[in-house]
Amino acid sequence: MPQLDLIDTFPEFLTYWKKAQDQSMAVQVESWAEQYMNHWPELRQKQIDCYTEDGEDWRAIAREHIFPFLSVNLPAMAIAHDNFGTVTETIYHRCRQFLDFNGDIVCILYVGIGCGAGWATRYEGKPAILFGLENIAAEKWQDQETLSGLMAHELGHLAHFHWRDQAGLTHNENPWWQLYTEGFAQWCEHLIMGKDSWHMKTAVGEQWQVWGQDNLSWLAAEFLRRVDNDEDIRPFFGSWFELQGYKQTGYFLGHELLKRMRVQSGLHEIALIEDVESQLRPLLTQLADSNKKP
Repeated sequence: MPQLDLIDTFPEFLTYWKKAQDQSMAVQVESWAEQYMNHWPELRQKQIDCYTEDGEDWRAIAREHIFPFLSVNLPAMAIAHDNFGTVTETIYHRCRQFLDFNGDIVCILYVGIGCGAGWATRYEGKPAILFGLENIAAEKWQDQETLSGLMAHELGHLAHFHWRDQAGLTHNENPWWQLYTEGFAQWCEHLIMGKDSWHMKTAVGEQWQVWGQDNLSWLAAEFLRRVDNDEDIRPFFGSWFELQGYKQTGYFLGHELLKRMRVQSGLHEIALIEDVESQLRPLLTQLADSNKKP
């Protein structure tokens, strides 16, 4: 029988923070690593490597983006922590039902250094989702409905990676891969939730989706422009970036592209695309040109 294991580090965070909250930020950051995260060294190292691989100083990121806001975000983190206890088994069951993905997984609740509200990865050799409570609180995603959508999205990633591994297909780290995988996971979120669920729109409401639809052609053109000029695409996906005042619009764009692919292909077929750019670029170009005058 497939199993979901939940590793809850939040009680240990509260113990650490009770002592650290009145200390200097430098001490807070070091004791986060040496005291709180010392209980989960693999989890700590994954976060540090997340920044090191991009040439970033994790301590500087923590000092700028995370630790100044931990106290004010603590109530939202506590709500999210409690709500996860309610939704995880239900969403895992729906994933098995609607995606036919029956693998064992690990879910970890932790307070980290901004590596993501949800992170589909591996932990102790098993498929895992890391839920960063600090990012969840910052995005105001702590209610049960939004957390359910977030978990469904990350389960979509795990299912996608699992199917590709079974087929012997590689994973990539380029803009086309990110657009493709986030669009795929968003499709899975809809399937698992049984509706057009967009967990990332919570903070701004329905206008996020309306803006995305109204500016779809521009988003496509802007993504192409950035990719072809080797410019940063983080404004499409990152929590600390935005385009014209809207965050995470790349999820909307990626899903719209996959919607067009679904006319002729099914979930598993799209999951096993080998040359992602050759499939997405023509669709993106067509979409970018759709608003141009003849």
